[in-house]
Amino acid sequence: MKKKIVAATGCPTGIAHTFMAAEALQKAAEKLGVEIKVETHGQVGIQNALTAQEIKEADGVIIAADKDVQADRFHGKPLIDVSVAKGIKEPEHLIEQILQGKASVYYAADYDGAKQETDQESTAKGNNSKWVHTVYKHLMNGVSHMLPFVVGGGVLIAISFLFGIYSADPDHEQYNEFAALLKEVGGLGFSLMVPILAAFIAESIAKRPGMVVGFIGGLLANQGGAGFLGGILAGFIAGYIIILLQKLLKGLPRSLDGLKSIFLYPVLGIFLIGIIMKPIIIPVTGLNEGLMDFLASVQSTNPLLLGLIVGAMCGFDMGGPFNKAAYVTGTMLLAEGNLYFMAGVSAACIAPPLIIAFATVIFPKYFTKEERNAGAVNFILGSTHITEGAIPFAAKNPIVVLPIIMLGSSIAAILTYLFKVQVPAPHGGFLVLPVVTGAFQWVLAILIGSLVGAFIYGFSRKKAAQK
Repeated sequence: MKKKIVAATGCPTGIAHTFMAAEALQKAAEKLGVEIKVETHGQVGIQNALTAQEIKEADGVIIAADKDVQADRFHGKPLIDVSVAKGIKEPEHLIEQILQGKASVYYAADYDGAKQETDQESTAKGNNSKWVHTVYKHLMNGVSHMLPFVVGGGVLIAISFLFGIYSADPDHEQYNEFAALLKEVGGLGFSLMVPILAAFIAESIAKRPGMVVGFIGGLLANQGGAGFLGGILAGFIAGYIIILLQKLLKGLPRSLDGLKSIFLYPVLGIFLIGIIMKPIIIPVTGLNEGLMDFLASVQSTNPLLLGLIVGAMCGFDMGGPFNKAAYVTGTMLLAEGNLYFMAGVSAACIAPPLIIAFATVIFPKYFTKEERNAGAVNFILGSTHITEGAIPFAAKNPIVVLPIIMLGSSIAAILTYLFKVQVPAPHGGFLVLPVVTGAFQWVLAILIGSLVGAFIYGFSRKKAAQK
């Protein structure tokens, strides 16, 4: 009888990694003769949702995600919890761990019997949920829910400027009523960025009660000028405030559980986040402003160094922690009105799949038919800012391919900063060209970086073939 496994995948942007991990797990399961159902947590929401019956019948669970995927429903099941990147790179290994009984039993956070785990299970569980990955997952859950607000709000604001830089000012001759509406609505979307970030960091830590407290903490950070850093801090503080309250109120009768959720947690939580956030907003605001000033100064005084760092980070793991660190920084600066930094980040993220695509076109005989087909798809992926299309090629020979991709991405970022391009949206690729300031220069920078990388990659494949 076939073993049954259920899985859940999810990445912060919910566009590529989520579905690549799902596909990798399905292929590995087919190869190993295992029945699997994979639930995806993409930007459009949950797809192929797991039912309670399917979870009950499963022999084990795999979570390959960098965001919250509602793990508590897997209580009592053998579970492997890893990053989405491992789901893509090591799907067979993950399934084999389940089959060999190496997965530890998962216990929901509020389960009283969790203390009854054996030392062996506790150790295994600890290895599978290291605190660094846990913190990263909470942060990325906030970023994932925040992105649509940034993209939607940023693009609408940028479109309003097409009517004139002062088109939203009713006292100026450029005033346009429609442009003013676009800027107002887009501004509202943008203004919710920090509160949403904080709310869903807290929600990842403490579920729904945490979300309310996190949202208020994010509002306080936003209004006090603490910005993105304040929002991150508020989210984590809010989440752990609720965890603390849950422990303190654990002794209350179960009949009062409804009262706790609707009354005690929000009232006490909002009060405590206000007490804690108020005194730390001023120093965090100073730190936030200092960081913005530093990045802005490096951007203008040393674009070569900045472009090299941004390009290397974006090209190194293509959607992983280093890439996301640069991406989140760019998003943070967008909220502060800096549209230059994000331009370099976007260029560096668009370049990797285009490097692969151009290489397969310019040097077709050194690639298999399957690789050429995948290369053609990378033109579309790169043009829409989906970096992950380059991963399968990099995975085959990372020692050679990754440095090439990092170089091409760095060239694209450096030229973008030298050309002083401004990009108002953190996603969309060439779809946002109409609202890009310096659109021609931006495309030129990306093409130069991509073609340099493509020729180097193509010659490396040619050399390997000759050997």
